[in-house]
Amino acid sequence: MTLPWSGPDWFGSAADALPDDADESVLIGRIWDPVAGGPSPVVVRGGDVFDVSADFPTVRDICELPEPAAVVSRLGGRRVGDFAEVLANTAVPARDGVRPWLLAPVDLQALKAAGVTFVVSMIERVIEERARGDLGLAADIRQRMLAGVGADLHELSPGSEEAARLKSLFVAEGIWSQYLEVGIGPDAEIFTKGQILSAVGTAVPVGVLASSTWNNPEPEVALVVQSSGRIVGATLGNDVNLRDVEGRSALLLSKAKDNNASCSLGPLVRLFDDRFDLDRVRGLEVRLDIEGEDGFHLEAVSEMTRMSRDPEALVRQLIGPHHHYPDGAILMLGTMFAPTQDRDRPGDGFTHKVDDIVRISSPALGTLVNRVRHTEDCEPWDFGVRDLMETLVRRGLL
Repeated sequence: MTLPWSGPDWFGSAADALPDDADESVLIGRIWDPVAGGPSPVVVRGGDVFDVSADFPTVRDICELPEPAAVVSRLGGRRVGDFAEVLANTAVPARDGVRPWLLAPVDLQALKAAGVTFVVSMIERVIEERARGDLGLAADIRQRMLAGVGADLHELSPGSEEAARLKSLFVAEGIWSQYLEVGIGPDAEIFTKGQILSAVGTAVPVGVLASSTWNNPEPEVALVVQSSGRIVGATLGNDVNLRDVEGRSALLLSKAKDNNASCSLGPLVRLFDDRFDLDRVRGLEVRLDIEGEDGFHLEAVSEMTRMSRDPEALVRQLIGPHHHYPDGAILMLGTMFAPTQDRDRPGDGFTHKVDDIVRISSPALGTLVNRVRHTEDCEPWDFGVRDLMETLVRRGLL
């Protein structure tokens, strides 16, 4: 059986990967350049890829500029090749090691994520907690929780007096939860998704632990934040989650979230300019498509307008006088997706299988595509900050 996105070009075309208005977008990213022996920041313009490492050794350096989009729009750089060619050479195991391929589009920025920023996500986290990682209990708990929580919480302002009154009601009813606390309380859940340089990009595997029996993708918009706290761009992300692990205990969040190849970003960063800004991000729709080799298909659309916390408010909780990120940060904004569609047996809901193809897309940001593997079988992360610095020094870029 031939499924969409299951052939040799399972990662899609260049047109799919790029924004619909790519010719009017300011796009930056990273490649691995075998000739140089390391990563290089690139600008994608007119379907071509230009190496700008001679001017900016890291993507961080571009993003820390006072006006990143204005500077990038004037940059030249060495032409590396067609974006389509570089994208096609990114997929493993067919990659030609002597030609460049795409990497995650960020480097020295901290990898952070916000959780429980949509009501649907909040409810599903409560279900995880109450089911203690037991997928079989989830359907019954979900039905009872929806009856208790109601359907209008997305209109509630977290931290407001109304939210405090609702919290008191939940406590009295015995259904209060730590996930409801961060969903409607004053403090957002913001956590470290992965270590610097550990993110993977498009057209490569994402990983779930082999021991996990209940997991899912979390398709999100990710903001690029300067060290000053200013938001300068956005990209797409997959905050892969192990629901059984986090469901057993919230103290296992790092085990559920931070694993080899568990953070995917890309394909490129779109910098803010006159055509694309935070207001556009607030109105984006993010589409999720999952294709399995077993014939399973799942699709859904997430509306950013349904976020319970504004992106700017989340950034203020991430960075400020209380916490500094001298190289900036990437903040994944959370998701309303927590797939419940049954895959194998009624009541068992959704979980990934090896070779699932996950496609996350938004017209203004393009498409991020990954194939699911066990994290233990994904390409190991073995290029750290010291390796990057050593490479840049050797190349005369620092």
